[in-house]
Amino acid sequence: MPPVSGVLGRVSELLREAAADRGGALWRLDAEGRQLDSNVIRLPAGAGVDVHVEPDLDVVLFVAEGGGWLETADGRQELTPGCVVWLPRGSRRALSAGPDGLAYLTVHRRRPGLAIRAAAPQGGEPACLLHRVCAECGRLAQESDARYCARCGAGLPSD
Repeated sequence: MPPVSGVLGRVSELLREAAADRGGALWRLDAEGRQLDSNVIRLPAGAGVDVHVEPDLDVVLFVAEGGGWLETADGRQELTPGCVVWLPRGSRRALSAGPDGLAYLTVHRRRPGLAIRAAAPQGGEPACLLHRVCAECGRLAQESDARYCARCGAGLPSD
């Protein structure tokens, strides 16, 4: 049976219903058979998504509420409600929320789920990377010191 199209949610209602200090994914597209992934993310005031590179996917980001800054190789750009941002694959980027927090919608091509495999033996025990796996969406953070998921903005487990 083909997916049913229609209104999936209202961002203004999601933001109003979620506690103002709640960060992370407030909504995610979960329809079966979809070709896209989409999330509504809120970063509390002063929070951010550390510098990272998304090697495989272009991402479109729409600022719904609050404000902040986008850091790219081209410099720092202010984000305000209504901004539409294209983040091409392979580009370095970081987000930081301003004093009112930052709520945004992301849309990108769907990526297959992560498969965690044993590393080839190289002597000693393999490193445990569970502290770098996002509990919300399952993405492995590429940066060893990442505190937030680059895909959905959720906080990563602390060591």
